[in-house]
Amino acid sequence: MARFLRAGGSQSAVSVPHSRWLNKPVLEPHHMSLQGGLLPQSPELVPDPRRLAMRGVHRAISDLRRGTPVLIFQNETALLVGTAETLGASGLADIASGGLAAPVLLLAPTRAAALLRRPVTQAEDQAVVALRLPASALDPARLRAFADPTAESLLPAEAEQVSPPPLAGAALALAKLGRLLPALVAAPAAAGVAERLSLLCVPADDILSYPVSAAASLKRVAEARVPLEDAPEARIIAFRAADGGIEHLAILVGDPEASAAAGQVPLVRAHSECFTGDLLGSLRCDCGPQLRGAIKRMAEDPAGGVLLYLAQEGRGIGLVNKLRAYTMQDRGLDTLDANRALGYGADERNFLVAATMLREVGIPRVRLLTNNPDKLSGLAACGIEVVGREAHSFDPNGVNDAYLDTKARRFGHMLG
Repeated sequence: MARFLRAGGSQSAVSVPHSRWLNKPVLEPHHMSLQGGLLPQSPELVPDPRRLAMRGVHRAISDLRRGTPVLIFQNETALLVGTAETLGASGLADIASGGLAAPVLLLAPTRAAALLRRPVTQAEDQAVVALRLPASALDPARLRAFADPTAESLLPAEAEQVSPPPLAGAALALAKLGRLLPALVAAPAAAGVAERLSLLCVPADDILSYPVSAAASLKRVAEARVPLEDAPEARIIAFRAADGGIEHLAILVGDPEASAAAGQVPLVRAHSECFTGDLLGSLRCDCGPQLRGAIKRMAEDPAGGVLLYLAQEGRGIGLVNKLRAYTMQDRGLDTLDANRALGYGADERNFLVAATMLREVGIPRVRLLTNNPDKLSGLAACGIEVVGREAHSFDPNGVNDAYLDTKARRFGHMLG
């Protein structure tokens, strides 16, 4: 599996097989001596391949967010990609000069339908729509408009749909990992372009395996006692993946670890962070009451509990995209259709994150505090024994009535 890191990265040397895009020979693994010379690296110092793979994806995400194109490759195929909402003039010039064909716009089918204001068709095995970009659209301001849910028609209704290039699915997956709108400018890459333009390369397989690899590698990195208003006996444990990415938190109320060791089953809630609801008290959702209500119930429970505070805002689409979805809801869409119109699925969360954290704190059996059947099946599929479900619903407040109705009617939440 190839690797390519630009000069000045944190690694002193990298192992990379020869590639017709990289135009690089194989480098043996080395490390720097105290005097600055390269020494052969002993086997025990060779980095973990999974960690290196996640690190490469993490860096590719950072480049996309900065507006720098990246090269995705697999075997003899490579694709230059940049996200529409971040590409500037220099990024567009890189794709134009490094591509073998005119760039196309890659979109999720639901986003393509929203932009074109008509249904789109694609092969059953294709989760990506590719549209030929008119010359007038190859402009940073026009491309950024693809991230604006309130923009009027951005493409002509007769915009030509073409076959998606190979690796288009991995490109959309990479944008989603960066919580960017899954709308990308892409072109097949010319040989040697990564070295010529100093672009980061990332294997498609590393992108597609990243969610599982990151979730499975979570380890606790900090812990402290934090008395809470409704739970004086509480601790917070921070977890971080092997690539050093965003942290997830476990709030332990009482002593659920001891309870689990004694054969009791603690209460557990998998709670996705919600800046607007948890912190600001937004009335658009029921997240704030659910968060505080769960902590209070755990404090009253003899077995204690664990609230998993997961960095999966907006069902995994991120805060910026959640705000975009709110704008679309204000124009008549419900929460499910708003996510889809942005190019995301109804729920993009990864429940392996919660399961890994529970195993790390020694709690494999839980009473799950939830109304969401997907959490029950998701944790069970990840090896957590769900002994029972505890209902956890709150009355509508006059603002979130339609939101709660959508959760019950379209997501199947058990709110009755």
